[in-house]
Amino acid sequence: MINRLKKIIYAGVAFITVATQVMSTSATAFAAEVTREDINAARMAMPASSNSIPGWPQAQEIASESAVLMDADTGTILYNKNMDTIHFPASTTKIMTCLLAAENCSMDETVTFSKEAVFGIDRGSSNVGIDVGESITMEEAIYCVMLASANEVAAAIAEHISGSTEEFAKLMNKRAAELGCTNTHFMNANGLPNDEHWTTAHDLALIARAFNNNETCVRIASTSRYEVKATATQPDTFVIPNHHGMYPGKDYAYDGVTWGKTGYTNVARSTLVTAAERNGMNLICVVMKAEPPAQYTDTATLLDYGFDNFQKLNVADNDSSFSIDNSDFFDTDADIFGSSKAMLGLDPNGSVIIPNTASFSDLTYTINYEPESKNAIADIDYAYGDVYVGRTSLILTSSDTQSFSFGTASVQGDDEPVVHSASANSVSANSIIYVNVKYLWIAGIILGALLLIIFILWLIFRHNHYANRRRKNILKHNRRYSSEFDDFDFK
Repeated sequence: MINRLKKIIYAGVAFITVATQVMSTSATAFAAEVTREDINAARMAMPASSNSIPGWPQAQEIASESAVLMDADTGTILYNKNMDTIHFPASTTKIMTCLLAAENCSMDETVTFSKEAVFGIDRGSSNVGIDVGESITMEEAIYCVMLASANEVAAAIAEHISGSTEEFAKLMNKRAAELGCTNTHFMNANGLPNDEHWTTAHDLALIARAFNNNETCVRIASTSRYEVKATATQPDTFVIPNHHGMYPGKDYAYDGVTWGKTGYTNVARSTLVTAAERNGMNLICVVMKAEPPAQYTDTATLLDYGFDNFQKLNVADNDSSFSIDNSDFFDTDADIFGSSKAMLGLDPNGSVIIPNTASFSDLTYTINYEPESKNAIADIDYAYGDVYVGRTSLILTSSDTQSFSFGTASVQGDDEPVVHSASANSVSANSIIYVNVKYLWIAGIILGALLLIIFILWLIFRHNHYANRRRKNILKHNRRYSSEFDDFDFK
């Protein structure tokens, strides 16, 4: 009986041992099967919806799960792969944090670090070692966040602006909505893991576009290396290099990169926002959920795709449909009225982004009579097929201002006037009177017409006045005649 029991126990132990070994082997085999290459291959198989646009340039496959390539000037989407799929943004969150700092603060404001800002971040996460009670300027704070991705500094900025991270998150969400973001919800200023903190590649590009339009933000974020100097309120001098790997001298350096922001957590994987400029084109690339170093290689691939396959056209140089030309109205051989411009025309800064294989005549347009700018009459949106490619505004234009420096003049030789005035070195802007001859001529015509109308009215009034006086005299004479002869009999 005892021997049987031993056999059963030994058999059980053997079964458990074998089962454990099998499970361990299976787990190891599964882990070995799912490699980074497998993950990248699966993500590369995900189609880019922009590749299905008729006549649109075809882009290469990329390993990031979501990506977007946007023209920063027009907002045109050149490439779209799952751009509206929700992901965790990680530290690319800080683009919004620094945008709000630049929009709401002066750069010399003092940012003081609370205990919550310093110790409220995950241990081991990115920081620059600022201690409780120390302070730096807002400009230094933005450098620390954009270059070194310092989490405690992002939290301190949030507290400085809104009093708490929670209130600052509300401001972040409000600003995101103003920028057109539809799938973004922020919970903190640094992007540390939170299940309710998410966005999309498309929304991140919209935020990055606003950041790109802020000169202070771009000036700071474009810096490769910055030194924070010791002060009475912060005792350490330290240098912070930019974490972005596509800056000059870095492993994935890309010609034309102007600024960018990295992001990484175990859940979010690698996220990267990059802005680049070449030949007048300004592009913003966002990739999300990539396995390193695909965030860099994918970004380079998409930027190459944008610069190589698209062209930027000035609308005013290619569309004359909206000009009302008055250039011949005051045309004279002597050109006394100077050059004339159209009274109604297109904003000279409006542009479109279209494929290299397309032409401006391939575009259609729609007119919006409620323009964004108060100085515009209407906004004109252009499309290539169903794809928005740019916008311009219809505006009133003004004629060139003619100038004449008044002085004493005499005629010499062949009736050429000689103007006697001060020397060129002593003439100031205050000594020149600017005269637009065309406007004076128009004003003279209007004034002459008004004087003519007044003269005619005066003649009418004078005629009626004397006519009334004559009628009164006749009536008076008739009454006098009747009174003198009523008592006489002429028989």
